[in-house]
Amino acid sequence: MKAPNDERDDKMQKGIWDDQTMRMSDRITANHQISPELYTKYDVKRGLRDINGKGVLAGLTEISEILAYTIVDMEMIPCEGKLFYQGINVEDLVAGFMKEQRFGFEETIFLLLFGSLPTEEELVDFRRVLVEKRELPNGFTRDMIMKAPSRDMMNAMSRAVLALYSYDKRANDTSIPNVLSQCLGLISVFPRLAVYAYVTYNHFYNGKSLIIHAPDPSKSLAENFLHMLRPDNRYTELEARILDLALVLHAEHGGGNNSTFVDHVVTSSGTDTYSAISAALGSLKGPKHGGANIKVTEMFDDLKKCVGDWNDEEEVANYLKKLLHKEAFDKAGLIYGMGHAVYSVSDPRAKILKRFVEDLAVEKGLTDELKLYRTVERLAPEIIARERKIYKGVCINVDFYSGFIYDMLDIPHELYTPMFAMARIAGWSAHRLEEIVNGGKIIRPAYKAVNKHKEYISLESRDEDE
Repeated sequence: MKAPNDERDDKMQKGIWDDQTMRMSDRITANHQISPELYTKYDVKRGLRDINGKGVLAGLTEISEILAYTIVDMEMIPCEGKLFYQGINVEDLVAGFMKEQRFGFEETIFLLLFGSLPTEEELVDFRRVLVEKRELPNGFTRDMIMKAPSRDMMNAMSRAVLALYSYDKRANDTSIPNVLSQCLGLISVFPRLAVYAYVTYNHFYNGKSLIIHAPDPSKSLAENFLHMLRPDNRYTELEARILDLALVLHAEHGGGNNSTFVDHVVTSSGTDTYSAISAALGSLKGPKHGGANIKVTEMFDDLKKCVGDWNDEEEVANYLKKLLHKEAFDKAGLIYGMGHAVYSVSDPRAKILKRFVEDLAVEKGLTDELKLYRTVERLAPEIIARERKIYKGVCINVDFYSGFIYDMLDIPHELYTPMFAMARIAGWSAHRLEEIVNGGKIIRPAYKAVNKHKEYISLESRDEDE
């Protein structure tokens, strides 16, 4: 895969952009470039993070909490990462439903929305509500998905979400009961929108058979995703349980992650649910946010081609060094799946996934690949610390193993980020409701203008060279 600048140069050489467009583009680049020193001068927290990478406090939430450090004598000390949903440790949540051999995503949605774990009766009723809301309007699949197939599933989902606005008689009603009903509807149909967008794309662009399965009301959201995606509807119990686990771990990650913050910002304007969720989808689509697990699997595919002996740790280490020095894969200088904006000692989501990935690798006959992943997991932090002189600690993040899991589940790369959206819609919904309950002010941070004031020049007096 080529770096963005390489792709731009290729397009210039192939004449995709004409000379006029290139001149205008260069003018934009020249006139919008802000000196990096000015960000320091005015103490601007770029990316809304301080110099240590800690996020600027922009709001309060009860929905989730991320712990990555402790304060000792006024100093931040990195610690084992922990993630809490409504005050409950995610590790305990997962251990609970796994021990009882239940699917956990539905009760996780309930927990995020309502602040407490459901009783057995509440969970039964909640699942029934989700099943009832899985139906799409008559003709929607044909008119809104199949008639305009998209090469990008996230864009297809965003368009479908906005289209659902037209079918909702109370679309602009931002009362809590109505927004809750809208959010539950979107949570329920997201797997269907993702799969239908993919099979339509696969038919029209790749010439594959067009097979559309209706969801099964007796199955969980995770089971239904596999049921609708697989032409023969078949999947193993282990496949469904690990997919369900992945959805739980991706369901929420604080109010400051990019797509959830977008959800807060757009919701604060008073707009409708469909617009807010569509905006969050647009954010998640970005490769710096939701597309990272695809990069991990693509990187490992390249590693397998370039490294002759997967058991030769020196050969694997040399490849990882080449990644850091922009000499391998996409030449971005990154080892994908390593490091996180918040966690430095451990990502609790990655730790949980790691415990279950071996069973799936054994079932799929991919233990050699798993061994390679573990070798990279062990070697990469040492190499990054040595080559980049970073000593604060680097750990694997949730994307490191999630991409491998999706690969083992035979999920197409085109659906990796939509699957992230299928999970994160739970958190987006909870945060939208929280913003409405506690809101009142539109979110509007400040930007300082640093250009000089200029005199207006009449048209006939303007110099093209200025």
